[in-house]
Amino acid sequence: MRRNKLALYIHLVWATWDRQPLIAAELERRLHRNIESQARELGCVVLGLNGTEDHVHLLVSLPTTISIAELVKQVKGVSSRFVNDVLRPEAYFKWQGSYGAFTVSSADLDRLGDYIQRQKEHHRASQLVGEWEQTFEEIEVAS
Repeated sequence: MRRNKLALYIHLVWATWDRQPLIAAELERRLHRNIESQARELGCVVLGLNGTEDHVHLLVSLPTTISIAELVKQVKGVSSRFVNDVLRPEAYFKWQGSYGAFTVSSADLDRLGDYIQRQKEHHRASQLVGEWEQTFEEIEVAS
């Protein structure tokens, strides 16, 4: 029996509403666990997940059973409800409506995974890779 071979790696980046620093240290670990759990529930293999107080990076292997748009919709929706209903921070938690989604070659997985893992360090040192930090509003569209 023949089988399909699929290797689709997607790097997702999305931010909090108005890039407000809503991901406080005491929320971050549980929020990331919730995002990872939802992505896995949708059939993704989570290869990287981290961020700062105002945005998240998620690197996944995407299955054929879900679109990028549906994955992001579910992960963002479930995680924002989790923060507001379970973690109950002082400020209302909300994600920005947009996101960045980028395909990743298998040759770049380790380098990108390391970059995501070291997010706070990269931001403190201003050693950012611009193309890996963009959400939709930040991408310049050539006309």
